[in-house]
Amino acid sequence: MPVAASIASRSVGPTCHTGKVNSATTRLVTPAEARVDLGAVRHNIGVLAGHAEGAEMMAIVKSDGYGHGAAAIAGACLEAGASRLGTALLSEALTLREAGVTAPILAWLITPGEPLDKAALREIELSAAAPWAIDEIAAAARRTGRPVRVHLKVDTGMSRGGASATDWPSLVKQALAVQAEGAIEIAGIWSHLACADTPEHPANKLQLVAFDEALAVADELGVSSGVIRHIANSAATVTFPQARYDMVRPGLATYGLSPVPERGDFGLRPAMTLVARLANVKRVPAGSGISYGHLYVTDRETTLGLVPLGYADGIMRSGTNRVEVLAAGKRRRVAGRVCMDQFVIDLGDDSADAGDEVILFGPGDRGEPKCQDWADSLGTITYEIVTRIGSRVPRVHSAGVDSVGR
Repeated sequence: MPVAASIASRSVGPTCHTGKVNSATTRLVTPAEARVDLGAVRHNIGVLAGHAEGAEMMAIVKSDGYGHGAAAIAGACLEAGASRLGTALLSEALTLREAGVTAPILAWLITPGEPLDKAALREIELSAAAPWAIDEIAAAARRTGRPVRVHLKVDTGMSRGGASATDWPSLVKQALAVQAEGAIEIAGIWSHLACADTPEHPANKLQLVAFDEALAVADELGVSSGVIRHIANSAATVTFPQARYDMVRPGLATYGLSPVPERGDFGLRPAMTLVARLANVKRVPAGSGISYGHLYVTDRETTLGLVPLGYADGIMRSGTNRVEVLAAGKRRRVAGRVCMDQFVIDLGDDSADAGDEVILFGPGDRGEPKCQDWADSLGTITYEIVTRIGSRVPRVHSAGVDSVGR
């Protein structure tokens, strides 16, 4: 079985609790779980490949695959046609290697003193934007006898990571000198767009001008024309063809969440459905104050349901009296304060029992809220919703069925 397929067909890591994908016979009974449809992930990679128009694809699986379970997501992405993976941290890349992922992985957020020998030994590509990074990567390569593939990062206007335009020539010269020694290979040149989720923002085109200028400098200094040029994130992949260059780096869109919500869903399908089982159901009289601070008071005799998820699990406290869930066939707003481990919903006179399923968000097929609905209600972005789901919530991966062929 190919590595990608083997990763996708078993649970890996602390956030997964089933022995096999969608194995109901071995599933533990838990108060809540995040169900992740790997078929949706493969579908999304197919959609993104259509937008990429031949550019190579690096699927971004940082932050445990945006909270979806990195190893299983990595396998699904590779099966669907992504050729590379990206993580923020070296530790995330090493975890993927331990899970059996053999595809190229780039880790880009490196700080001084990290165990770069492990990166060299496990063939993890690294980003460098300053002289100290080149020095430490080269030292690790010398100690291990394993040259490291390096992506040089230039700051094109985000003013975050990357070498400034002033420092860029010296960084390239240093990297070329170390490459001549054989300690590193310059594998890529890259940057990051600051405003791609606002496609009409003038900064986008200005950043491409700056990126092209940096590429020209590298070319003049002798960097091979075969390096991978990449700057496009999810939003740029689907809205900004000029930014695709040799490779695109979709993150959020891989998980079926729109990077530009005001322009629709681009045919993407949300991969995560967050569910819980009611822990208690009871009738209370009119005038009952609910949860801490009595921020919700019943205006009639009603039935309350207790949902065993709270801010310790990533359900934001600001969702108090704001976000909705699907329970007993209808959408229900959270009633009262979201607590550390639980919150309450008002079921009215509808029938429900302890153990009944509540859907917090999902693809919307059953009328449940979508992750975007939660983000809109909370004044945030979908990235924050899915990445905050905590480790007490098991990720359960199902194989799913692709709806877009590759």
